Amino acid sequence: MASRVLFLFLSFVCHVVTAGRTCPKPDQLPFATVVPLKDVYDPGETIVYSCKPGYVSRGGMRRFTCPLTGLWPINTLKCTPRVCPFAGILENGIVRYTTFEYPNTISFSCNTGYMLNGTDNAKCTEEGVWSPAIPVCSPVTCPFPPIPNFATLSDYKPRPGNNSFYRDKAVFKCLPKYAMFGNDTITCTAHGNWTELPECRDVKCPFPKRPENGYVNHPAKVALSYKDQAKYGCHDTYVLDGPDEVECTKFGNWSAQPSCKASCKLSVKKATVLFNGEKVKLQEKFKNGMLHGEKVSFFCKNKEQKCSYTVDAQCIDGTFEVPKCFKEHSSLAFWKTDASDIKPC
Repeated sequence: MASRVLFLFLSFVCHVVTAGRTCPKPDQLPFATVVPLKDVYDPGETIVYSCKPGYVSRGGMRRFTCPLTGLWPINTLKCTPRVCPFAGILENGIVRYTTFEYPNTISFSCNTGYMLNGTDNAKCTEEGVWSPAIPVCSPVTCPFPPIPNFATLSDYKPRPGNNSFYRDKAVFKCLPKYAMFGNDTITCTAHGNWTELPECRDVKCPFPKRPENGYVNHPAKVALSYKDQAKYGCHDTYVLDGPDEVECTKFGNWSAQPSCKASCKLSVKKATVLFNGEKVKLQEKFKNGMLHGEKVSFFCKNKEQKCSYTVDAQCIDGTFEVPKCFKEHSSLAFWKTDASDIKPC
């Protein structure tokens, strides 16, 4: 009887000691899972640590068994993110990223003149690959340029496939007698289209008017068109004010309206003047009068300082005004010194 009681007592003590040595809930590690996960483990129970999808460990999984001591062994498992291949260079584009580790995302954009062939972002997957695949930047192309009415291509070099790339140019010229409105050069844009086309218009000009005291010659046509020319001239003693040749402009008018200006008769009989930087006798140089636009400089006296200065005078359409400071000497007053012979002020 006593031995039976002793056996039951020892069994109870052993059970109590064993029950007090259970293992607690295992530590949670970053990016790792535990199977099975419980709050309490009996001695002899086994758990397995493994990294979550997208993370790896150098040593692989970790297997631990709850010991009689109730203390889990030290766990050195470290789960690190998978790393996707380097994707920092996109030809003719830009890659924006922080790291290439799971589960980060990178984005893509193309330089001006290139378009993205693929998606604008990709994610590093659990398997360590980019998804979707990294795109490429393809050149923007423009179709063969449209040609405006009454125009031809004067300069254009197509690419293979009869296309054009970004910033390629095409130059137009209008057919004869047509005027161009707008830029003669168009450019392939970054959006794959051409800049605005010019327009070629049929332009007419009125017949030019004959100037008074002159004449005008122009083509003998029913109507005068863009770029047609007319030539002007004046009768004797008249000078053409403006170009002798004018042209019909794109705006339907003439490039200039020349006129004929009268020459000037000189009231001064004797004077030494400056003409084109040289001293000349006015009555000799301009004995037939002074043409419109011609200019001379008269010498005048400064009596106080006893020196001379010059004042300009010009023939303007038949009118010539002699400077008031100029004093014309009589041919009999030979003893008076001419202003042109006095030292300049």
